[in-house]
Amino acid sequence: MGQLTGKTILVTGAGRGQGRAYALAAAREGADIIAIDVAAPIMEVRYPLASADDLADTAKSIEELNRRVVSEAVDVRDSAALDAIVARGLDEFGAIDGVVANAGVLDWDCRFWEITDVMWSTVIDINLTGVWRTLRAVAPSMIAARAGSLVVVASINSFEPAFDYAGYVTAKHGLLGLMRNAALELAEHNIRCNAVCPGAIDTRIWNNDMGYAKFSPNGPRTRAAAIDAAYTFPALAGRSALPPEAVSSAACWLLSGQSEHVTGIALPVDGGHLIQPGWNMAPMREGAEAERYRPPQDVPHNARMVAMASSNRATGLDQSTP
Repeated sequence: MGQLTGKTILVTGAGRGQGRAYALAAAREGADIIAIDVAAPIMEVRYPLASADDLADTAKSIEELNRRVVSEAVDVRDSAALDAIVARGLDEFGAIDGVVANAGVLDWDCRFWEITDVMWSTVIDINLTGVWRTLRAVAPSMIAARAGSLVVVASINSFEPAFDYAGYVTAKHGLLGLMRNAALELAEHNIRCNAVCPGAIDTRIWNNDMGYAKFSPNGPRTRAAAIDAAYTFPALAGRSALPPEAVSSAACWLLSGQSEHVTGIALPVDGGHLIQPGWNMAPMREGAEAERYRPPQDVPHNARMVAMASSNRATGLDQSTP
């Protein structure tokens, strides 16, 4: 008996990567699966997304685990399509007991002032609004049943920023607000809502040329170099980019009765990344600002601090006294 035996779980973005891992993990735990994915390219996304064949492979793998599956190409930007697949799943299985709202895309290679309106809208509409649409589609049947568990796939970028990811970071921060408000509003109906927050996970969202460049900006743009660079990301020994199964195990726990008293939490699965102290990974050592603030090389540290304090008092910048 698995911890999800007898349940039906809807997984978005199930064609590959983390989405496939969530679907297969839930199936191994005894659940029937509703597996959806856009299963097509999106013009504004510059790395390959899951295909129809990928989604079919996910469905086949679920069936090989002797679980039932409903599989369909659905874009989470399409409310009518989401409503239709929920209705189909209810007809097929009688209930939807849990959801993993996983569908998401990543923006790359530009600062926030360089993002186009179309790219910003695409990332927010899929990563944030698409999750809201998914939760909205399943909420009525769960409210009627007075049962259900919703798992939002957020990110460690729900807690911290990252260069060139402004749309993604904004959406992932927003997901925690959505999750907490959904948890609050659904609590009286005995429905739980939580988030998993993956760190660096070994999937195609970064396993491509653009991802290699981000992980290994000064080295070869190869998977091997990126994997090597990713060892600096987790705190726990021996970890690089984690396998998708690391996060799917956490999601299954949140979907299951083992977490029946847990709602409104954001659970990082990041190898301890978030406990590490930060530092400037790209310090500016040259230029006007560097010259302006460059400490004298021949003044001992303590003497330099005294000199700086004296200078601050002289210019009215001293903050050491009221």
